[in-house]
Amino acid sequence: MEKVKRYRCKYCNYIYSPLRGEPHRGTPAGTAFEDLPEDYVCPVCGATGKGQIGKWGFELWEPTRYVCKICGYVYDNRRGEPLRGYPKGTAFEDLPEDYVCPICGMDPQITSFHGPVGKAQFEPILDV
Repeated sequence: MEKVKRYRCKYCNYIYSPLRGEPHRGTPAGTAFEDLPEDYVCPVCGATGKGQIGKWGFELWEPTRYVCKICGYVYDNRRGEPLRGYPKGTAFEDLPEDYVCPICGMDPQITSFHGPVGKAQFEPILDV
């Protein structure tokens, strides 16, 4: 599986992710940053009086921490989860597809309501 490339605006920290695109602006999910038009403008600071921040104002961004949207547990690549077999330095993307949150993914009451609390319930945390 190819690693998703996300880009962060150097000025306002907006994250462009091809996973979600910008459907409200006519950019469908799955659109790579490289395929955005040359006149692409940051939807946050390009529209707030700071001037037009185009593609030149973005840099490649790789998240290192992810938060569980259900319970708030933070998976940190640097820390890993050695007791569960994921050594320090294990990237979130390298966790197996059947990975579950070590906090709420093991709670039968939570999983009966939310289903298996796996990788899909995690989202990247902006580290600047």
